[in-house]
Amino acid sequence: MNHMKAIAFAGLLTLAAIPFATHAQTAQSWMHSDVKSAWSQGYKGQGTTITVIDDYTSNSMLTGNFGTGTKTQRHGDFTLLEASMVAPSANVRAMDFSNTGAVGLNKGLNVLNASYGMYAANGYANNQIGWSGREASMISYAKTGAAVVVKAAGNDSVAVTGVNSAGNADYLNRALVGAQSAIFVGALSRNGSNMILSQASLASYSNFAGSDKSVQNNFVVVGVDSSQTRLQGTSFAAPIVSGYVAILGSKFTQASATQITNQLLNTARTDTIANYNAATHGRGEASLSRALAPVAIK
Repeated sequence: MNHMKAIAFAGLLTLAAIPFATHAQTAQSWMHSDVKSAWSQGYKGQGTTITVIDDYTSNSMLTGNFGTGTKTQRHGDFTLLEASMVAPSANVRAMDFSNTGAVGLNKGLNVLNASYGMYAANGYANNQIGWSGREASMISYAKTGAAVVVKAAGNDSVAVTGVNSAGNADYLNRALVGAQSAIFVGALSRNGSNMILSQASLASYSNFAGSDKSVQNNFVVVGVDSSQTRLQGTSFAAPIVSGYVAILGSKFTQASATQITNQLLNTARTDTIANYNAATHGRGEASLSRALAPVAIK
């Protein structure tokens, strides 16, 4: 079965090299303070590659502002911009939905950002899905640990492997369950704090981890503050985590994709989340400062 549709999560919605502007390395208010701290230590994603697979060619537009001025542009332009702002020294590449070939990998740590879902009616087994080379390569890389695949959890307010109100499931989510270097990303309504009155909650739209322990173990959340950016959705949570992964790769240069994945998952915080529980929040809020703390990782 291959009659699925790629849907960018923040709205309706190649390896094409689509240029984007270089942005000043200025920490923005929507970023967690850990990002500026990482930059001050010299870790900005250098030596890593982030490939943002998204929509760069449709007529569907969003309006938002990541601190570089209000822009009306495509979903992919925003997710690409966001990843490049969090990890400004990473090699950030665009791959459009029109390119169904396998995703190529560069030397060094590779991060694949998927802020979209592959939806079809519920009821198919994973082995019935006829993946294109694009998704087949992503799934393979995550299962073998060849690259870190950062997957937006989705905006249906259901479990990652669940069924939405239209009766459809995200089969890309399902295919990545249990993969050693896959990270599912949900959205908090803002960055969290360990002060009880400032703890963050899951955004109302965000998918959650659910009861599957394999999902919980590979699920983190980060703040997506739409009051600042005018953009919401787990689409804009995933590029933050992709940037974090690249930053980790610029410190732990000898670490594998799986080691980097585990480092981010194992250091997530639960004390910054109101009413934390694993079925909702997975491992907790991704913490760049905790993940960067060791001299080396294994």
